[in-house]
Amino acid sequence: MTIDPQQLIELALKSGAVAAEVYQSSSLSHPVFFEANRLKQLESSESVGTALRLWREGCPGLAVGYGDVEPEILVETALNLSYLNAPEEIEFSAPRQAIYDPIGQDVAVESLIEMGNQMIGQIRQVYPEVICSGEWECEREITRLVNSQGLYCQYTDTALSYYLGIEWVRGEDFLAVYDGEYTRSTPHPDTVIKQLLQRLQWAANNVDSPTGKLPILLTANAVTLLWGTVAMALNGKQILEKSSPWSDKIGQLIMSEQLTLSQQPEREPYSCPFDDEGTPTKFLSLIERGRVKEFYSDRTTARLLKTTPTGNGFRPGLGVYPMPDLVNLIVAPGEGTLEDLISQIDGGLVIDQILGHGADISGDFSVNIDLGYRIEKGKITGRVKDTMVTGNVYTALQNLIALGSDNQWNGSCYTPSLIVDSLSVVG
Repeated sequence: MTIDPQQLIELALKSGAVAAEVYQSSSLSHPVFFEANRLKQLESSESVGTALRLWREGCPGLAVGYGDVEPEILVETALNLSYLNAPEEIEFSAPRQAIYDPIGQDVAVESLIEMGNQMIGQIRQVYPEVICSGEWECEREITRLVNSQGLYCQYTDTALSYYLGIEWVRGEDFLAVYDGEYTRSTPHPDTVIKQLLQRLQWAANNVDSPTGKLPILLTANAVTLLWGTVAMALNGKQILEKSSPWSDKIGQLIMSEQLTLSQQPEREPYSCPFDDEGTPTKFLSLIERGRVKEFYSDRTTARLLKTTPTGNGFRPGLGVYPMPDLVNLIVAPGEGTLEDLISQIDGGLVIDQILGHGADISGDFSVNIDLGYRIEKGKITGRVKDTMVTGNVYTALQNLIALGSDNQWNGSCYTPSLIVDSLSVVG
């Protein structure tokens, strides 16, 4: 039986806590797995996780339980852990009740199997020698947040997600490409198939990679290499610690004026009405025409910065305290399709998939190109292998050549492709 959040809070208060909060996440999913071009297995997965955070004489304690857990055990564990922590200010959102209408729609397992078979069939009709694997899943999630000051928030979403991976072995040459979709409405598998077939076509021939500093086109798949560092630099915690290079740059030009970035939490399919502290999420104008406009924060960070919470306090996991994170990073589009951008480059590279970690807050990175193509005289001539790209995120964004209009979701980042002119390629 699922733990009732309100009863758990009442038990915590009776046991000596002065304040308590329950964060609960439950999910039900039916994944379908394909391997080596065929249906491999069906699964059904149901889980419930409950995190109790309480304060005893101002000292916090956090305990987590999964499935059927005795409420008394959770309360006792959290109280015991509170003795190990120093007192802190209790950060609660204002009392309110907000139960949002469910969004999304269920997709039957039979439809998932049919979609998988059709997509694999479409690929192998053109490339019969390739090996396809993937996962198709419909998942329903319910998120609840309740605290002892009268807050009760809940939202339910149902989403279809899938990915399709393709392996193409030709002698000693191995190629792997992958793509997928996450949606709470009608899926668009034909678009995904078109993109996968285009990558396979471009990779039909292997060519030598150019080296040195040259124009690099980062597709919507790969450009998050840059946006991850940008998100870190706009994080209120990094501002508080003075580790962001933009800590004192509000209103100043820090990247190309072609770039405008915002947070838009209402955008589907990753909409989110409130954060994990119960603060309503909202639109944030982060960077406008290359100038820093505002940072994002959770409640604790906002208090220390003497600013207003922006609704960006999220838990990386149930057993972790909320910390600043973004909801739907939206990069405003420029002009031109991916093909238009390619035609602008006389000699350079397209990077579509990378291996390794991106840059840290310093902006410096060095990553291997998992899938990249050489451009000569505005056309792709083939795939490059055993190639690495190095550079600095902040420098690259100051040297933007072109910004496309081909926005796609990559996780919860909606971004177009772009061309930069300050990265180095090592073959």
